[in-house]
Parts: sequence; structure tokens; C-alpha cells
Amino acid sequence: MLNNAYCSDKYQYTMGKSFYDNGMKDKVAVFNLFYRKAPENNNWAVVSGTDEVIEMVQNLGNMDPGFFEKFLPGDEYKEFRGYLSAMKFTGNVYAMREGEIAFPNQPVIIVEGPLIEAQVLETPMLCIMNHQMAVATKASRVCRATNRPVSEFGSRRAHGPWAATYGAKAAIIAGCSNTSNILTGVMFDCGSTGTMAHSYVTSFGCSVEGEHEAFSTYIKTHHNEPLILLIDTYDTLKCGILNAMRAYRENGIDDSYPKGYGVRLDSGDLAYLSTECRRILDENGFKKCKIFATNSLDEYLITDLERQGACIDSYGVGDAIATSKAAPCFGNVYKLVQIDSQAVLKRSEDKIKLINPGFQITYRIMKNDPAKGEIFKADVTCLRGDSLSQKIEAGETFTICDEYDRYKFKTFEAGEYTAFPLQHKVIENGHRCVEVHTLAQKKEYYNHTLAHFSPSERRLINPHYYKVDISDDLYNLKMSIINRLVQEINDFQI
Repeated sequence: MLNNAYCSDKYQYTMGKSFYDNGMKDKVAVFNLFYRKAPENNNWAVVSGTDEVIEMVQNLGNMDPGFFEKFLPGDEYKEFRGYLSAMKFTGNVYAMREGEIAFPNQPVIIVEGPLIEAQVLETPMLCIMNHQMAVATKASRVCRATNRPVSEFGSRRAHGPWAATYGAKAAIIAGCSNTSNILTGVMFDCGSTGTMAHSYVTSFGCSVEGEHEAFSTYIKTHHNEPLILLIDTYDTLKCGILNAMRAYRENGIDDSYPKGYGVRLDSGDLAYLSTECRRILDENGFKKCKIFATNSLDEYLITDLERQGACIDSYGVGDAIATSKAAPCFGNVYKLVQIDSQAVLKRSEDKIKLINPGFQITYRIMKNDPAKGEIFKADVTCLRGDSLSQKIEAGETFTICDEYDRYKFKTFEAGEYTAFPLQHKVIENGHRCVEVHTLAQKKEYYNHTLAHFSPSERRLINPHYYKVDISDDLYNLKMSIINRLVQEINDFQI
């Protein structure tokens, strides 16, 4: 089996050699994994992948020196190869729960540990999190476009088996009702779903009567299961829907069938065809026959179908979710923010690349709205143990200010809010220390979290931007480092 702890870039290990030779390997580093901007002008992103990160971290150190010799050859690397073959991760990892909603610049994962151990986790961790958060965030968008169920059908277009399997998992967390991927269903105990392909219909002969035989045979061989017949192989309205009703009637399937039954549309004008199919089905007594639609759908097409009044009961979405088609590259980064208790940052001419330094924690602030119930009002990222963090932990009155406009501020009075941290310790001294959540629990957590944001923050187009700030102590630390650096740069000469 592939050990994904070593799905890495070589420079992680060339840097590690310098740390090792220079006596820096045991310096305690803190790295933050976060993203700077959500895809498709989304307000936020959905967290998925942290369980696979925990597994990956614990796989570190399971390769013999011969493995490292293949990319770090030569006698000068011999001692370092021996060190790497025995190097387990011994530090701590803090992470947001899968199904959490994360905003830009908030630490999704925090790694605290010896410098080399923490550094080499960068590439495999980003590989896992960028893929799953891209898929989860896209699935969230698609599912928020409708109140009807959405199935994930994208395995054949995914970027490899690993991506198909874990992408389906991410999609289910973020709202999809099920997946067609059987490996995901088995691994995560969530089941899998499927109908039929056009090849099934044409295998009975390329004729209208062959279509009827295909439908009838399928019903007979899948009796006492949910039944969905694909009706657009030849002509949806002139034969497909008619053959479906004929086959159902001949095999005793009607509105009393307890497992559920329906038809699937996979081409053509879905709004028109679904409306006509609904009329025909209702006129013939098949009022509970569901209409399932596929065909290169995404959140925009689904929204438009809903606007047109399409009579579709559920949707199947493939590559739009499986590849996060409109924004396939998610932007998580992994940056050093502290070394041996000294806060550090990356400064850049590109303003968006400026990072928050220091060992951080993010709090979500919630207030009770008489009309809406418990509503999330703001997130604030603090330095661990700083003055604002202490006030929040003690339930005291506090004020937060916008980082870029200090005249914008919000005060939360003692007794009028509740707060909870978003990052939880998941690995302590190299060992998992958090309970395992099932896929159903992760999905439930996402739904529960989503429900506490206002409708204006959940909308797909021009969402209202939720208040996300940093503490004054974190802001002051960042600005003091920047000001010092600017002064040094201005004074620098050789």
C-alpha cells in the first residue's frame, strides 16, 4: 500500500538535511494550514480530510533507509537517512472538525512539534486537505441550490481512485445524500446507490421493444429494491416514459410499492421533459413515481431548473462535484508561524500573502436571536492565552475591531454570548487523542453548523460576509514584526 506520509516534495527533505546538520531539528515549530480566499467568491469553505491527515501523520517513520536512498543518495546522506527511517511524529496537532465551516486565514490545522517532523508534513497534508476541501465546498454549493436530494455520481471523472473515494466522502459530509462509489460506501458505512446505464438498455437490442424488455428485466431482478429506470436512450416522451409505465404496470409496481420507484432523465431540456413526464405519470396513476435528473449539472443549472419549475425530485451530480470543476485547485497553504516561542511571518509585496504570526486559536461567537434562535455572529482568532482569549474564556465583555478598518468594531456584552474554540487537539505527543466520528456524525455536524449562519450568509450569489477578525494582541504582534522588518529592509546595504 502507498504510504501517503511520503507523498511529498523533495525540498521538504533537503531543508530537513540542513536543519539536521545545523542542530535545528529539535527546535519547536508551529505551522498553520489555512486558506486565503474561498473559491467561486464563496463566503467560506467546508472542512474535510482531517481524519486522513491524522492517519497520514501516524504513518510517518514506517520506511526503511533504502527507501530514502532512492531520492537522497550518497554517503553524505547516510546518517540523515537513518534518522528519517526512524523519525516518528512526536508533537501535537490541533484541527477543526470535519464538517466545520472555516473562513479565510483561520488555522484549519495547527502543527506543533520538532522542526523536521513538522516540516515534512506540509506536502502530504496539503494534498489531502486541498482535495477534500475543494470537493466539500463545491458539494455544499450544489446542495444549497436546492431543497431536494443530491447524489454524488462523479467517480468516473475524478482524478484517480483515491480522489474518487475520498471525494465522495467529502461530498457526503457537505450535503450530498449518497454516492455511487461502492468503495466509499463500504469504507465509511454509508452505502451506495445506482440506477442503470444506456448500455444496459441497448444490450437488449436497439429497438423500442428492447427498451421495454430491459426495463421489465431490471424490475424483475431488483424487486424489493428502489427502482429507477433510465428513459432517454431513444426518445424520452415518445417511448421511454411509456415503456417505463408499461413495465412497472406489468410487474405490479405502483404507488403502493414500499421501496420507492422512479425514472431518470439524462439529456435534453430537463425542465420541459420533467414537466411533461410528471404530467404523463400523474395522468396514468403513477403519482409517487419520482423523477431523477442527471446530465452535467452544477449549482447554477440546478438553480435555473428550480426557477423554471422543473418537476425534478432529486439530482445526480458528477464531475462538477468530483473535480470541483469550476475551481479545481483549492488554496490551502502551510506556513511557519512560530519557532522556539518566537513568532514569525512571511511578508510579501502581494498583500494577500501576508500571514498571521504566532500560536493561534479561533473562537466562534454565538448570540441568541429572539426570532432566529442561536446565531453565529463573529469569529475571532487570538494568540493562545492573550488578553482577548482570556476575556472570551471567562465570558467577559469584549470588543473586536476590523483588521483593515479599525473604526469598524463590535462589542459583545458579558452574559449575552457564548463562545467555543474551532481548533481541537487531535494528536498529542504523536498519538491520536480525539474520538472517531462516523461519516453520518460529520454530516450531521456540518448541517448543524450551517443552520446557525444567517440565510444571507448561506446564499450562493453575493453572500453577506460574516464578521471575521483577529485580536488586538495578534494584530499588534503582526504589525510590530512588519514594522521591524521594514526598518531593517530600509537600512539594509552590502
